Amino acid sequence: MADVTLKPIRRLLVANRGEIARRIMRTAHRMGIDTVAIYADGDVSAPFVREADVAIALNGRTSAQTYLDVGKVLDACKRAGADAVHPGYGFLSENAGFAQAVIDAGLTWVGPSPAAIRGIGDKLAAKQLMQKVGVPTLDAHELVEGADAAAAAQRIGYPVLIKAAGGGGGRGMRIVESPAGLESAIAGARREALSAFGNGTVFLERWLTASRHVEIQVLGDRHGNLVHLFERECSIQRRHQKIIEEAPSPALNPELRERMGQAALAAVRAIDYHSAGTVEFLLAGNEFFFLEVNTRLQVEHPVTEAITGLDLVREQIRIAEGEHLGYAQKDLGITGHAIEARLCAENPAKQFLPTPGRIDVWEPAQGDGARFDSGIESGSEIAIEFDPMIAKVIVHAPTRREAASRLARVLESTRLQGITHNRDFLVSTLRSPEFLAGDTTTDFIARVAPAPVRTHSSDEHVMAAVAAALHTSGLRHAQAKVLRSVQPGWRNSRMPPQRVAYQLPGRDPKARLEVAYRQQRDASVSVQVNGQDHLARVHRFDARSIELEVDGRRSTVQITRSGDRCLLHGPFGDLELRELPRFARADRAQFSGGLQAPMPGRVLSIAAKAGQSVERGQLLLILEAMKMEHRITAPADGLVKAIRVAEGDQVANGAVLVMLEEKKD
Repeated sequence: MADVTLKPIRRLLVANRGEIARRIMRTAHRMGIDTVAIYADGDVSAPFVREADVAIALNGRTSAQTYLDVGKVLDACKRAGADAVHPGYGFLSENAGFAQAVIDAGLTWVGPSPAAIRGIGDKLAAKQLMQKVGVPTLDAHELVEGADAAAAAQRIGYPVLIKAAGGGGGRGMRIVESPAGLESAIAGARREALSAFGNGTVFLERWLTASRHVEIQVLGDRHGNLVHLFERECSIQRRHQKIIEEAPSPALNPELRERMGQAALAAVRAIDYHSAGTVEFLLAGNEFFFLEVNTRLQVEHPVTEAITGLDLVREQIRIAEGEHLGYAQKDLGITGHAIEARLCAENPAKQFLPTPGRIDVWEPAQGDGARFDSGIESGSEIAIEFDPMIAKVIVHAPTRREAASRLARVLESTRLQGITHNRDFLVSTLRSPEFLAGDTTTDFIARVAPAPVRTHSSDEHVMAAVAAALHTSGLRHAQAKVLRSVQPGWRNSRMPPQRVAYQLPGRDPKARLEVAYRQQRDASVSVQVNGQDHLARVHRFDARSIELEVDGRRSTVQITRSGDRCLLHGPFGDLELRELPRFARADRAQFSGGLQAPMPGRVLSIAAKAGQSVERGQLLLILEAMKMEHRITAPADGLVKAIRVAEGDQVANGAVLVMLEEKKD
């Protein structure tokens, strides 16, 4: 057993970034511990850097140049006078070599022992260990060089899952339905696993199409005490990555909860585990199968905190200092229901492609008792080098249905503008009859197909356009240097109405909202939107909002301007209007015949060449963005006229990649 001499932590370096760095610092400060941040070039202005007591630049942009560089992290510890390291999740959090290096440097490692990390870090070795201690597992087969992958897949039975042995988070994972796609999927999984974890080892595993992803949170101290903190369900996933998590699971009864909890304790007891950890299972009916042990804090840990009342980061720090847990399994219970949603910079309407960029407005909903764990603020950049998660939003309520409804409303009431994101998709998921009924298997997104975006009605467009026009008019009047006592729009003769036109981004360029308005003597405003008459009245106005009544419906609309863009938030949610110029501008000719990058990224490989005939769906090249691979395929049969990029090129969103001439029938 490890040395359990009590060793209080004075200054903690958080070897991570973004929301998890802020979350760890928050607890550390409450415990009277100073904090140290480390940061990449792109994070120089991030909130977590400012909130730390000391911050050290790592002088690099990518993960490999910064947060994954063990030497730089240890040097930062020395320069900042840190006496402990918390790895958060991702990056080096499950790297046994890093944990050992921290300990060898005389620092306190806030996590399990390097031996425990090493013993369970390889998923294949972990499966073998679980079989020895009686924890159920799925059939698996390692894909070593020269192995007959086709025969192994046939033996396991399609569909199969290709999975990285040395990491998680959805990286290095592929589902293969038939032999035709096996070899290319294995190659892609190996590349992605090597890039994300520095380990290209992958294996085949039986894939359960309609199962649940249920995980058990465990805690152990360095004195041999172990407890589980019940389960979380994380079945709502895209690209094998979780986006909605909840505790407890709607699928577990007390008997099944006890069996899974005991299996999780058996799993971690086998490796002499201490600190916080998670044992993940697939659940099919009343059968469950071991997936992996995560030897770190999970992204979704707040839902467990909500139902148990424990601060898991505090527990990790106490355990690392040598404290006893101070409670036993019988002392723990579940109170209410908690659900977490991950807001991500991605486009659900385009297979959840990452959408990095600048966040113009970030205003979390107020007064609903929700917890927001975020690493951003208005003006923050979601960088292509890192994960696309913007924030986690957590709600705790007495019942599951109430938690789902409250979380949906909190998301709708939150302003998040400037980039494309998944908020509307999360809301439609939470409000779906299937989710509310607890029908949440891992095929949920494909089976239920929640609406990817919110569709606005014509009345909502009218409200937004009138609010934008009258708010602009009010601003001009407030900034006027003469006649400020005269009502906006007042004339001493019958003059034509004032006019403005708006475009809704992403819609048909011909779809315009043309607004004509004239102030009346009774302070009301006569308005036409696309030729339809409306009556409006402004009740309150300031630089950032307008309270107005349109056709008897009264609402407050918040407004932020950025150039010709008008960002609005009201009962219609978020809407962006682009004010059109008063005079026509010559537009550039529409580009045709070229395949463009759907997001910024790096060209990983090119599978076609100029002069080559290709078929619809054939792979042309692979882009890497936000730690994931994205396949660019031919949209139709045709001839490759030119390749406009080279392997290794960094390309911008919309950059021309391939010139393709479509085959004529």
